[in-house]
Amino acid sequence: MFLRPGDTVAIISSARKISHQEIDCAIRFLSSKGLTVKVGKTIDSQCNQFAGDDFLRAKDLQWAINDKDIKAVFFARGGYGSVRIVDKVDFTPLVSNPKLFIGYSDVCVFLNHLYFRYNIPSVHGIMPVNINDETLNSEAIHSLENAIFGKGIKYVWENEGGLANCSVKGTIVGGNLSILYSLLGSESFGSTDDKILFIEDLDEYLYHIDRMIQSLKRAGKLSKLKAVLVGSMTQMHDNTVPFGRSALQIVKEAVTEYGYPVISDFKAGHIEGENHAIIIGKEARIDITEKNISLCQQ
Repeated sequence: MFLRPGDTVAIISSARKISHQEIDCAIRFLSSKGLTVKVGKTIDSQCNQFAGDDFLRAKDLQWAINDKDIKAVFFARGGYGSVRIVDKVDFTPLVSNPKLFIGYSDVCVFLNHLYFRYNIPSVHGIMPVNINDETLNSEAIHSLENAIFGKGIKYVWENEGGLANCSVKGTIVGGNLSILYSLLGSESFGSTDDKILFIEDLDEYLYHIDRMIQSLKRAGKLSKLKAVLVGSMTQMHDNTVPFGRSALQIVKEAVTEYGYPVISDFKAGHIEGENHAIIIGKEARIDITEKNISLCQQ
């Protein structure tokens, strides 16, 4: 289901409104890689803050799913709105004709829904709204290209947290913590046993990070993991009376009783130019040594 030059891909928006001008650079980039780009009707559409009403956004996604010529769906941007339409879309055509979904943030609704309901992997990575002249040569773009063309993924970063030497294997699930919190109790967020849970978030209060982590814990999503992989926790806020813990400390404190590693400093999420692509719903191997941490998906 990985892409090849000559394939056709779609760009739609399942959440916030976006103009065609904002995705022009992304279209040029994808075209330069030999891909033919079809643009959905949600681009340049608006209903308040959304890229059209729920009906239009669901219809646009259904078009991209049903069109057998389309091999991948790029979500133009995040924001909010995907959870409003996930139950209005028929994903079953993907069982016999799987195609890549690519996005992050609000799009994690679909990335997890596809894995937990249909065992279909997808790409957590940079979106068209993030592709511009300044990011064209970024690590985020290079990693996205490797992911969508099936070239394999390998990242190495420093073990600054002093984690003990170990290796873990497991399917990566998750993404944006706020989105996972919104999926609790639904079929879009199934069993996490023996999985590697990846989390990241943006613009949240620390007490609310704690609330979301405690909710995942009470729902049984944290107890039987292989590891937690913490990406960027960007622009965190605190109250006048400090919460007293960082986002990473909140996660570590909540899961310390389980004994698995909490792996931090992974460059993925809301980081300009450094949002490294990973494949949700695919096995990864993480090796931790005294100096480095490496993550591989083949």
